[in-house]
Amino acid sequence: MAEPYSSENDIERVVLGFESCTTGKDDFSHRDHLAMAVWYLRSDKDTAVERMRVSLHRFLDKHDCRENYHETLTIFWIQLVRRELESLALESSLLEATNAVVKRLGNSRVAFDYYSKELVASEAAKRGWVEPDLRAL
Repeated sequence: MAEPYSSENDIERVVLGFESCTTGKDDFSHRDHLAMAVWYLRSDKDTAVERMRVSLHRFLDKHDCRENYHETLTIFWIQLVRRELESLALESSLLEATNAVVKRLGNSRVAFDYYSKELVASEAAKRGWVEPDLRAL
């Protein structure tokens, strides 16, 4: 399980490092992806997917690994994080919300509860949204 964040400043540093592409490509973890999703969803649920997509493209382009982008997984994780956030108390702080999401979704293998490995590896799933084939969201 991923370690919790110790402060909202830690979360903000993750966001700023990611968006400015100063974070190394090997230094951005699944936990950090989750923190970004929480950050984007708490600021504007309607634009969270697009903001994540744009930020991921910029980050991957900076690190010359755009081929690693996966549209289905990007949308999948935003949807899972959104669902987790909706289950929390409205007055949860950013730190509380992020740590709750990290605790619940900190294992990146959760995606394979919903998707077969074959579907995740498909070009169709990498390029566009594909519904889960094992379990509905």
